[in-house]
Amino acid sequence: MENTIKCPCCKNDKIVKRGYFETAKRGKTQRYYCKKCDKKFVSQDAFYRMRNNPQKITLCLDLFYRGISTRKVQEHLQAFYPHNSDHSTILRWIWRYSKMISNFTDNLKLNVGSEIQADEIEYHRRKSHRAKLGIEQNWFVDVMDTKTRYIVSSDYMHSRTIDNLANVLKVAKRKTGNQVDIITTDGLKGYPRVLRKAFGLSKYPNKSKITHNVVIASERGFNYPIERLHNNIRQRTKVFRGFHGSIKSARLIMKGFEVYYNFITKHQGIECCPYEIATDLRLNSNNKWLELILLSSG
Repeated sequence: MENTIKCPCCKNDKIVKRGYFETAKRGKTQRYYCKKCDKKFVSQDAFYRMRNNPQKITLCLDLFYRGISTRKVQEHLQAFYPHNSDHSTILRWIWRYSKMISNFTDNLKLNVGSEIQADEIEYHRRKSHRAKLGIEQNWFVDVMDTKTRYIVSSDYMHSRTIDNLANVLKVAKRKTGNQVDIITTDGLKGYPRVLRKAFGLSKYPNKSKITHNVVIASERGFNYPIERLHNNIRQRTKVFRGFHGSIKSARLIMKGFEVYYNFITKHQGIECCPYEIATDLRLNSNNKWLELILLSSG
């Protein structure tokens, strides 16, 4: 047997399989035996010490990003699983695995086109009941490649300051390298400064390596690819009736939506998932959430 698992106690790789460890909620888990320190252990994978099986957890992630609230997912589990999970537990799964997968996918090498589009959506986040101010204005900013429809970078932020916008564009620059020649935005006056910080846009068009294409809706139409994406985002997030809680929670939920849009659901315009064109990654199983989580933990 080719060992890729090491003993958590002595870090030795001379191990053998030794039966199964079974729980009522998660089922059977392979147990291992270390020949050096005589310890028995189970593999500390992405679902280590989780009280529910991976299929149930990834089912909840998929239902949530397909438009079902955490409370409705909880009602769904009551009908099909003997041990139910609370809606707050489901939300914690969303936070945990959205962050885990994003840490993996953010480092994938991208093959994109020559144009990216950047835009922002305004949101109103309801704070905790302990806070004095109940509502806070926030922004979700994202950058999309028009060729592959891949969301290159995104962030949910307190306000769209020059530095905050530049940080999102800097990530897009890091992930796309020198592939981008045109950056399309709306008429927000701060974008030239943002692009100077992130992409080195010059004040003199003849000396600039990139072209800043400004599209104002009232004059020249819409930035259709990214506006189509925003329609999908609004359709999904409108059932929230606004984000509730910390900005960290909202940020992790939106990172999970980025994963869902890029890797899980097919785009009608390209008839495949954006990652299939933009990356060399190939997901072979029907449960792409589970495959991504296992790749992220490896």
